[in-house]
Amino acid sequence: MACESWRAKLDTYLDNELSSEDTRSFDTHVRSCPGCAVEALSRVQTKRRIQAAGKRFTPNAQFRGRVRESIGVRPKQSYGFAWTTATIVLALLVIVGVSYWSTQRDSADRVFGEVADLHVANLAGSSVVDVVSSDRHTVKPWFQGKIPFAFDLPELQGSEFSLLGGRMTYLDQAPGAHLIYQIRKHEISVFIFQESALSGHPIGSAPATKKLSFNVETWSQGGLRYFVIGDASAGDIGGLALLFKGTGS
Repeated sequence: MACESWRAKLDTYLDNELSSEDTRSFDTHVRSCPGCAVEALSRVQTKRRIQAAGKRFTPNAQFRGRVRESIGVRPKQSYGFAWTTATIVLALLVIVGVSYWSTQRDSADRVFGEVADLHVANLAGSSVVDVVSSDRHTVKPWFQGKIPFAFDLPELQGSEFSLLGGRMTYLDQAPGAHLIYQIRKHEISVFIFQESALSGHPIGSAPATKKLSFNVETWSQGGLRYFVIGDASAGDIGGLALLFKGTGS
């Protein structure tokens, strides 16, 4: 089958090891082939589970005790003892600090990864939206009673963006809104969730890694967390994000 040659390169594509030309060709194919898009999503999720499994260790009291025993040689002079103690304390602070930073980073990366998965699943699905309309006054009321918060949609007149519709979605079991926009031939997803529902995952302004070569922009506004993601240019992603940020001004 024609797709077999694409799937043979799938892992290389996901690891960002293809040439720029091959990557662009693969991006185009994945967007037009639901089968390969689903396979890409499946492999991304597998890679994420493997990475998460290798990062579950967090230093505990027993581990710290073993560190003390391995480096805590009792010196003959009090000065040497103080120096050893300071070294142990510094080592423990470094271990705890690195562990905390790694945990926070992994948690945020997982959220960005799941958002990317939701976007890919949408591209691969046969039913893109639940409410099909280019009218924001039709799409916004559709969400009332379906999600526990309200949001505003920007006016698109004068811009190159068009609204295709929306659907409900979930992130970490938290309900949210998924809006789909189009600019030229690119589909862009806008996800909106309550910030409090994601409080266990500190999120910065940009992901530490990219998933499937997508551009992403995220911010918090009015108690809501917004994600704008798609294979459009960073300028287009930023332009749509700017329109949404203007709804709160």
